[in-house]
Amino acid sequence: MNQPVSLIALDAVPDGGFTEVEVVIDGDAESLVLHRVGEQVRGYLNICPHAGRRLDWAPGQFLKSREGHLVCAAHGASFALDSGECVAGPCKGDHLRAVALQIRDGQVQLAP
Repeated sequence: MNQPVSLIALDAVPDGGFTEVEVVIDGDAESLVLHRVGEQVRGYLNICPHAGRRLDWAPGQFLKSREGHLVCAAHGASFALDSGECVAGPCKGDHLRAVALQIRDGQVQLAP
């Protein structure tokens, strides 16, 4: 991938919240979960490392714990949003697969 791929406008991702986007990475269609804090957005493959299922409970609908972790709807694994590390549940110590992103001209993009 030589050129950045725009995924979504930064303003379309709720501050402190999640958004799901579909993208092609290395020829494969992938679902990504994006999490925004201010002007920063982190992206992870929308796949729980425990059982390989999507993290969302309905398309694009994600659970967040009181502690501020992303929670897998299937088996309750909890992930730190700053690192993708599983901090509780059946895959503790494992990680979500991060996707490199950048913000340019108000757009969230896959980093080249």
